[in-house]
Amino acid sequence: MSTDAVIEQESTLATTAPQGVPSPSPRPGATPLPPELAPEAVKKWHSASGAVVDLLAQVRELGGVSAVRLGPRPTVLVTDPQAVQHVLALHPDRYVKRSHRARVLVGDGVLSAVGESWKRQRRLLQAQFTGAGIRRYEQRIVGAARRAADHWAECARTGTPTDVGDDMRFFALDTIWRSLTGHPLDETTNRELAAVEAVGAALPATPSASADVAELRAAVAADLARIDAVAEHAIAAARRGEAGPEGPGLLRVLVNAGRTHPEYTDQLIRDELVTLLAAGHETTATTLSWLYLLLDRHPEARRWALNAGPAGSPEREKAIRALASETLRLYPSAWLIPRHATEDDTLAGYHIAAGTDIFVCPYLTHRDPALWPDPERFAPERFTTPDEGRPSSRHGAYYPFGLGARACLGAQFAMREMTVFLEHLLPAFSPSFHATPASPVFGFTVRPDGAMPATITPTPDGS
Repeated sequence: MSTDAVIEQESTLATTAPQGVPSPSPRPGATPLPPELAPEAVKKWHSASGAVVDLLAQVRELGGVSAVRLGPRPTVLVTDPQAVQHVLALHPDRYVKRSHRARVLVGDGVLSAVGESWKRQRRLLQAQFTGAGIRRYEQRIVGAARRAADHWAECARTGTPTDVGDDMRFFALDTIWRSLTGHPLDETTNRELAAVEAVGAALPATPSASADVAELRAAVAADLARIDAVAEHAIAAARRGEAGPEGPGLLRVLVNAGRTHPEYTDQLIRDELVTLLAAGHETTATTLSWLYLLLDRHPEARRWALNAGPAGSPEREKAIRALASETLRLYPSAWLIPRHATEDDTLAGYHIAAGTDIFVCPYLTHRDPALWPDPERFAPERFTTPDEGRPSSRHGAYYPFGLGARACLGAQFAMREMTVFLEHLLPAFSPSFHATPASPVFGFTVRPDGAMPATITPTPDGS
């Protein structure tokens, strides 16, 4: 497959509407059920060993609320903006998160917690990720960005190739490690925490595809042990009051919480630490990786952002944020958001029975031509127009970090992190890729599948 095809669109969206089965009513005159993809289409997809996103794209052609039978009962796919708002923002009590498919990695951390436990954990962390909270970590983000810039400067000076994907992962992990512990990421910790990505790659793409938990845990036991060892060492240091060279970090907040909240045992602190490590670096790293692949295909977008204003100006910052926002439109951090209906409901005119599994899919909403003109085109200028001139989260058309009460805690942090990184590196360097990934992988995130080797060229004039 060509690079152009991969970057612009991976041919996952159906070009013709698939055949569905009739939408029966629960009883005569009652609210109809969502249209359901025909069993023959599902069998054909199974026999071709297709990706989940290919199947969901076919389901989406039946409508913004539609269904597919992946097990004994239908799963409902939601991509229509108003229905997205209904499920995620307006009625989170009716559509709840059940056991998270990453639970084997993150345990009872805020990502997988539910009910009152989730409320307490989110309340504790919330203040760390507001605008004021993020400012406390600004210099740590800047330090990680400067370190990345130094690495690329050395690569440019010596002509040594580097893997851009690896560099994005190191930067994102360095940033969150500094924020958690006050220490710059060292090579040993970086090697050990590669296990986080290894476990993430082993997780099922959807809850419907979930493996036996005991079997999955056994398969990743060695990687989990490596992660636990890093967490145990960091927690012990925080308990001793040891601050890194950049001062105490967010881990100290978690440790101190145990003084007034007995539920914050070492196990829960470990789970929160690993949750923040996993969620706090994977999404940023994959977004920056996709962004550099997109800029390789669209060099004019880089020039557009740098010409928006001088370094440090609000105009340039806005354009740089637009690069990240448009990348997140095409490759949202949470490409699939599972929910479970706890009671009967009517959604977009369709009957949803209690017990129904729901898949909300930002990836498909963000590529809906009815919402986004020319949706496969990388066009960051979409995000420099006034809010009223483009689809937005206010009506469920753009939600790369989720929506509602359970939207990603670190969304503002991630956007600031990417903006600082790009402010430092975008004007100074341009990677020339030797090869690009052949396809995306739809797992815990949407990530490029393969290496991203490149030669770094200095561009001190921002050209």
